[in-house]
Amino acid sequence: MIRVVVADDQALVRMGLRTLFDGEPGIDLVAEAADGVAAVAMVRACLPDVVLLDIRMPVLDGLAALRQITADPALAAVRVVMLTTFELDEYIFTALRDGASGFVLKDAPPEDLLRAVREVAAGESLLSPSVTRRVIERFGAAATPPPVPHPQLHRLTDREREIVAWVATGRSNDEIAAELVVSPATVRTHVSRAMLKLHARDRAQLVVFAVQSGLRR
Repeated sequence: MIRVVVADDQALVRMGLRTLFDGEPGIDLVAEAADGVAAVAMVRACLPDVVLLDIRMPVLDGLAALRQITADPALAAVRVVMLTTFELDEYIFTALRDGASGFVLKDAPPEDLLRAVREVAAGESLLSPSVTRRVIERFGAAATPPPVPHPQLHRLTDREREIVAWVATGRSNDEIAAELVVSPATVRTHVSRAMLKLHARDRAQLVVFAVQSGLRR
């Protein structure tokens, strides 16, 4: 059972998500919150697998709540997905850097929301849709300071560095495999090893490390 907390200041959004999850086997909506302070408290009390966190909320906004969640060692297993709209996608740069596993649009089809929860709970990141690629491209373009290599970057093999650079383009394992003419399982193995060496909590953070280290395709 995947335990989920929803945090959004719009009652209509929370009601829609509650209705969606109530009818879905394998997903349990364990708590709701209408502001960032309540969201952090609910996460600490319930220890969910996934948090759907709105960016704009009263009292404490979603980005500040995200930082509190990802900075707490007791919540290391909690995965955070930001709820957003196209107009707010500039905030996703900060969210990915601060530990979000990805984001979903508030008006996404129900099946996309359900898939997002399942993928993130399984340790994946929401970095494959075209809209996410657009955000990653802007994230890279916005990274004006000189690259600062990750302190563990030297531990990566040449192949791992190459594949991490491909990951930073937003491509899936299958797409990278097609580009490099290898199997998806080979790509997955290299990605997993790179995450372990760089201490990346998930694929989204691996993208941030790649961009900040200057690994580009």
